[in-house]
Amino acid sequence: MTSSNKLLSGAITLTLVFIGANLSLPGTPTTPSPLVGFSLPVETVADYVHAVIEADRDIYTRHVVERMQSKGIVVASENWMEKNTLPLPAQFLMESGKFIAKKGIGIRYRLISLWPINKQNAAATEFEETGLGTFITQPTRPYVGFAEAGGSRYFKAIYADLGVTQACIGCHNAHPNSPKRDFKLNDVMGGIVISIPLGQLPN
Repeated sequence: MTSSNKLLSGAITLTLVFIGANLSLPGTPTTPSPLVGFSLPVETVADYVHAVIEADRDIYTRHVVERMQSKGIVVASENWMEKNTLPLPAQFLMESGKFIAKKGIGIRYRLISLWPINKQNAAATEFEETGLGTFITQPTRPYVGFAEAGGSRYFKAIYADLGVTQACIGCHNAHPNSPKRDFKLNDVMGGIVISIPLGQLPN
């Protein structure tokens, strides 16, 4: 695991320690905290987690991938593990999401798209597909809702994922498996779906 992924994991873990531990939700038992009387809505927690993810990937894209490639030091490629190159920005996010999932804190996040190069990144539920559809007209507002799985309840938020660098745009427009090849800078390319556990459902 790269140091960048570990940095992202640490940042999100700290966010959850200082925020998630004080999250007040209906039906969820609370524990004593030094911040007595302080709580945040789960929507705000999701916003904070998304901000960390977005900042980390933007810095990685601009100051690692694009900088290294422009200097001819190392490139980013789809088969980065086999070729000993850098992971693509989207792969960096997906790998960090897998790393967080292994922490066992319950949080999940991943990239999804209506035009995925990798079919595994397609919308997996009606909620995700609807959320991606709303970004065509409302890309600045997350699409939120609740879901139940395995006897637990989850808050889900999908944030529009924009093509903010030429590296991302160029990759999708040139990839032979891309269903869409006319992306422009700042177009919505997909979404980042974040899932936050709310606790067990009552029996």
